[in-house]
Amino acid sequence: MPNGRHAVIAVPFFWLFLFFVLPFAIVLKISFTEADVAIPPYTEIYTWAENQLSIVLNLGNYLMLTEDQLYLAAYLGSLKMAFFSTLICLLVGYPMAYAIARADKDVQTVLLLLIMMPTWTAILIRVYAWMGILSNNGLLNGVLQGLGLIDAPLQILNTDIAVYIGVVYSYLPFMVLPLFANLVKHDLSLLEAASDLGSSHINNFWKITVPLSKNGIIAGCMLVFIPVVGEFVIPELLGGPETLMIGKVLWQEFFNNRDWPVASALAVVMLVILLIPIILFNRNQAKELEGKV
Repeated sequence: MPNGRHAVIAVPFFWLFLFFVLPFAIVLKISFTEADVAIPPYTEIYTWAENQLSIVLNLGNYLMLTEDQLYLAAYLGSLKMAFFSTLICLLVGYPMAYAIARADKDVQTVLLLLIMMPTWTAILIRVYAWMGILSNNGLLNGVLQGLGLIDAPLQILNTDIAVYIGVVYSYLPFMVLPLFANLVKHDLSLLEAASDLGSSHINNFWKITVPLSKNGIIAGCMLVFIPVVGEFVIPELLGGPETLMIGKVLWQEFFNNRDWPVASALAVVMLVILLIPIILFNRNQAKELEGKV
């Protein structure tokens, strides 16, 4: 029996090692090398000569990240974009998840299907569709001009607003689904008891529903915030030259400049930044589990 238990536990650990630890170790190694005109375009960190192993770690890539304002601006731009996108997704997604959770069982299936259906289409196709909608001659400007709300087309495409629209549209389902999974399990008798004691519906919502849905809120925010920090497709297609995010800089370093060591250092620092909310979330979950025991 213990052998079977160990085998079951070993499967996710092997999966994690194969698709996270090993790729991260390779990227970490490249981040300590120097750029070189070769294939692959970087030097090795170790050499073996005359029965001696020499290891040389180049810290210049990480020092460059602190000296060049471009990289700092890219990190701050990504965190800003991820924070406000997550906040908008929460403000829009919470009422949607709440309405779905309180709907009839038959209607819930249809509403959840409507939420998930856009994710069945490739994100590249959906972003291209938004390019047509938000362009000067696109559907949105056409409708606004047809209604007489504007005289000239609005410049939405190639701005931060377009990026926010694309990000919120693409990642909203990742906020709604965890919130729904949490809200649908709430005991409605708590709200009835509070109402019998004279509490208003608004007070019930803020004092009972929102605190009980804390785990759903945290899970949804993490599912949106973490991938948005490294997002590349949406800022590249909908954003303009002033839209500076770390995913875009990573692409340029890897494929345009072919400076793999600097790009790897960028990726390592980004991953370290993303580990902070993950660690905080795990600590929060551990404390809650200890409280239930």
